[in-house]
Amino acid sequence: MRYTEARLLRIAEDMLIDIEKDTVDMVKNFDETLFEPTVLPTRIPNLLINGSSGIAVGMATNMATHNLSEVCDAIVAYVKNPEITIEELMHYIKAPDFPTGGIIQGYAGVKEAFETGRGRVVIRSKANIETDENGHEKIIVNEIPYGVNKLDLIRSIVALIDDKKVEGIANINDESDRNDAIRIVIDVKRDANSNVILNKLFKYSQLQASFSINNIALVNGRPRLLNLKDLIQHFVEHRHDVILRRTAWELKKAEERAHILEGLIIAVDNIDEVVRLIRASRTPSDAQKALEERFNLDTLQSKAIVDMRLSQLTGLRIDELKKEYADLMALIEHLKAVLEDIELRKEIICNETLEIKEKYGDVRRTEIQYAADEFNPEDFYADDEMVITVSHLGYIKRTPLSEFRTQSRGGVGAKGGQTRDTDFIEYLYTASMHNTIMFFTQKGRCYWMKVYDLPEGAKNTKGRAIQNLLNIAPDDKVNALINTKELADESFVKSHYLVFCTKQGVIKKTSLEAYSRPRQNGVNAITIREDDQVIQVCITDGDCEVLMANKNGRAIRFHESKVREMGRTATGVRGMTLDEDGQDEVVGMICVKPSDNHTVLVVSEKGYGKRTLLNDEDGEAVYRITNRGGKGVRTLNITDKTGKLVALKNVSDENDLMIINKSGITIRLKVTDMRVMGRATQGVRLINLEKRNDEIASVCVVPAEDDENIEGIENSEVSVEGENEQIQNENN
Repeated sequence: MRYTEARLLRIAEDMLIDIEKDTVDMVKNFDETLFEPTVLPTRIPNLLINGSSGIAVGMATNMATHNLSEVCDAIVAYVKNPEITIEELMHYIKAPDFPTGGIIQGYAGVKEAFETGRGRVVIRSKANIETDENGHEKIIVNEIPYGVNKLDLIRSIVALIDDKKVEGIANINDESDRNDAIRIVIDVKRDANSNVILNKLFKYSQLQASFSINNIALVNGRPRLLNLKDLIQHFVEHRHDVILRRTAWELKKAEERAHILEGLIIAVDNIDEVVRLIRASRTPSDAQKALEERFNLDTLQSKAIVDMRLSQLTGLRIDELKKEYADLMALIEHLKAVLEDIELRKEIICNETLEIKEKYGDVRRTEIQYAADEFNPEDFYADDEMVITVSHLGYIKRTPLSEFRTQSRGGVGAKGGQTRDTDFIEYLYTASMHNTIMFFTQKGRCYWMKVYDLPEGAKNTKGRAIQNLLNIAPDDKVNALINTKELADESFVKSHYLVFCTKQGVIKKTSLEAYSRPRQNGVNAITIREDDQVIQVCITDGDCEVLMANKNGRAIRFHESKVREMGRTATGVRGMTLDEDGQDEVVGMICVKPSDNHTVLVVSEKGYGKRTLLNDEDGEAVYRITNRGGKGVRTLNITDKTGKLVALKNVSDENDLMIINKSGITIRLKVTDMRVMGRATQGVRLINLEKRNDEIASVCVVPAEDDENIEGIENSEVSVEGENEQIQNENN
């Protein structure tokens, strides 16, 4: 009476079925004017399929919803085998099934809840990434976690955008329809990575939520914590009780009806005498007494005979009475068997449960990811090779290596990075998507980031500022990157080293283990003097040779054992002595093994370069091995045409070379197109600098492409010019 009335659904009617057959206890309602059931005689396991949530004095319950079909199958399995284990029941009820769908992340919480009655289930929204006709990516959310309010979810995402916890979102719209079909559209900016944004939304917003299961229910009036088997067991016991009470009620009614029919059949068989007795009686009560005395009937039977209509005396109705009586006697025999035989009651429970499954069962809505206790972003990214570019002003991006096509040596190149007028691409590196990138700044700080967390962009976009990705000081900038997959490998980090090189010729060697524990705010990697900065960092195995080259075209070669291992914050020792003109500085460092069959590549600022052997065919050192701290030997003949040295790299025939100048023009060429030359020559033209004041900004060594893709007649003509210059240099 206190609640609004509502029309019941068909499934609700099955929860009330047989309530009139004394199947459950009835008590007086709040004002003692009506009776109401203490429980419902439901055939539907409502507590499992709809769950429950509530708070009482000193206790609370929070039960998850489950799939009706799965629960029905589990009930049947339990009825057939009461010794079934919880693990076996979980083959039928795999996990909670929420009406809002979503994805259950991990199975540990589900298993714990089924076994103990308490557990935490992580639910993730169903979302996918779509690309519209303009190439813009959108995150489409179609299902959200159970119990999450859609409007509150959208507001929380907007708050994350405002607080800059999640960047790269242009807009968010609610395009859900009136039929409750959820569609939340999140527009992603062009330079942002949709997968990274989605991962952050899972982490910071209610796109991923948890449901804490606490299965406390009243059992015989007392609160108890129930596991999965307990819940099914008590429901089956309730069904046994309902069937017993229903059968007893039906037996009583059947016997009462059979008793009446016995009297009616006696009357029909003696109809003439019955009519005579009734006609001779003054009142109906007198007729009843006469019949009772004559045929040994009771009051109920005699009253039924007196109330019988004449139409029941026809032959057809007489046959119907006898058939009804025969059917009733068969029913009574069956009902008595049900009361006496528990196996019959089990069969009835199974049949009625399967009937409910047939009428209302549906497919599971909530998906299960069994081995996803925590989100692993690497599952969403192929381990593809990427080119990482860093501009002079600190903009970074990753671009698939496949976007850069091979050209002939001496070509004019292709646009490799869109920059501001005062900016240019300064560094290029290659790494695979699952690698960890170690960032080293010119002031000696070290930071860590996964490659897939870097913003993705086409080769003609500028990327995003590193300061927005890492906690780098405003007056600092990244000068070196190391990409590795082995930071978690204890044996690797203990057997390898990081070798640092600075612009003023200082070198330092420290165990990689000192840098194997990433911290969000970074660590001090090396102590740098005020007039110095880090220019190169390499990984070594303790048995490499170090080559350092300066701006004036000289290089020094020594074994890394000449540099003792130092602590993470040490300053280092002198690796190369610079010229005293005040303009000299170290431009690069490589760490190589002579057995690797690599060659030394040097490039000048005006686009000239060459390859040189470390050791000649007789094993003699082309670059002689000395102690650290010397001035070195000539590695490139510096002239006005070549300009100063800008890069020192180690390359092999399995490499390609990427060169980029300060105006953003990039060329990719095969190392095999460059013949090995003498140590003191000036080299050949590698890139044709179209602008008079343009210079080389950076040089990067990348894996060679399998497919040679030579571009255009114009590039081929320039390549011939470069070949003529090489012949002239060799003649000189």
